[in-house]
Amino acid sequence: MIGSGWVARALANGLDVIAWARTKETENTLRRRVINAWSALEKQGMAEGSSQSRLHFAGTIDECVKQADFIQESIPEQLDLKKQLHIKIGESARHNVIIASSTSGLLPSDFYHHVSYPERCVVGHPFNPVYLLPLVEVVGGKQTSDSAINSAIKIYSALGMQPLHVRKEVPGFIADRLLEALWREALHLVNDGVATTGEIDDAIRFGAGLRWSFMGTFLTYTLAGGDAGMRHFMAQFGPALALPWTKLQAPELTEKLIDSVVEGTTEQLGRHSINAMERYRDDCLIAVMNAIADTKSQHGISS
Repeated sequence: MIGSGWVARALANGLDVIAWARTKETENTLRRRVINAWSALEKQGMAEGSSQSRLHFAGTIDECVKQADFIQESIPEQLDLKKQLHIKIGESARHNVIIASSTSGLLPSDFYHHVSYPERCVVGHPFNPVYLLPLVEVVGGKQTSDSAINSAIKIYSALGMQPLHVRKEVPGFIADRLLEALWREALHLVNDGVATTGEIDDAIRFGAGLRWSFMGTFLTYTLAGGDAGMRHFMAQFGPALALPWTKLQAPELTEKLIDSVVEGTTEQLGRHSINAMERYRDDCLIAVMNAIADTKSQHGISS
C-alpha cells in the first residue's frame, strides 16, 4: 500500500518509475492500487507528462536500482529483511544516490549499518494515502550526512510533499508517537465499554479533528488561552495533566476487544466496500486541503 502510494505520487509528478516486487502477485496489486489512485490524482492536478505507462518493473534488485536517481524502499517491517535488502541496494546503486526507507517502526541505524556509503541513507516515512497526504518524516541514522538529509528534503519537496526533519533518531519518530497515544486511549475506551468505535471516531471528526487539519495541537491551545495565549493556558490547564485520566499502557488485545473493534468498524462501513471508502476518503482529503489552502491565502498565512 505504501509502495504503490509512492509510485502513484511519482508518476503524477511526471517521473519515470522502475519498481521491483518480490512476487508477481505483489506487482499486480501495486498496479491495481495505482489505477485506483489515479482518479484522485487527476482531480488534484498532475504534472505535464504524467502517465501510468511510465511505470516499469525490473526482474532483479540490481536492474531496479543501478540507474536510479533516487531510491525509496517500502518492504514489510522486518529488520532482517530490510538489512538484507539494503545491503543489496547499496551494492548496486550509484554511490551518490540517496537511499530512503518508508519504515515507521525501525530506526535507520538498525538496518543501514552495513550498507555501502551509509552516509547517503535516510528514512522517509510517509502517511497513507501517500499520493495525497503531504507529510513525510525525514530521519537520519548515526552515519547519515547532513547533505543527504538536505537532498532528501529537496526531493520530497519537489514531489509536492511537506518534509519534516526529525532531529533525533527516536522510536515512532514524531507523528506515530502522537497517533499511538491516541490509539491506545481509544482501545481502552472500547475495552472499558465507555464508547463504540463509531462514537470515538465522532469525537475526533466533529471536534479536535477539524481543528487539527489546519491548526495543530499547540496553536489550538494557544488560542484557548485567550489574549494571554499559551502561558495562560498552561497555568490554567497544566495541572490537569496530573489527573489520572489516561491509560498510556496498551490494553491487552483479547479476543473480546478485537471482536468489539471489528464489529464496530464493520457497522461503520455499512454497505460500502473498502475501495468505495478509499475513494470517499480521497475526495474528502482533496476538498479539505483545497479549502485550507484557499482560506490561508485569504488570511495571508503561508505555513
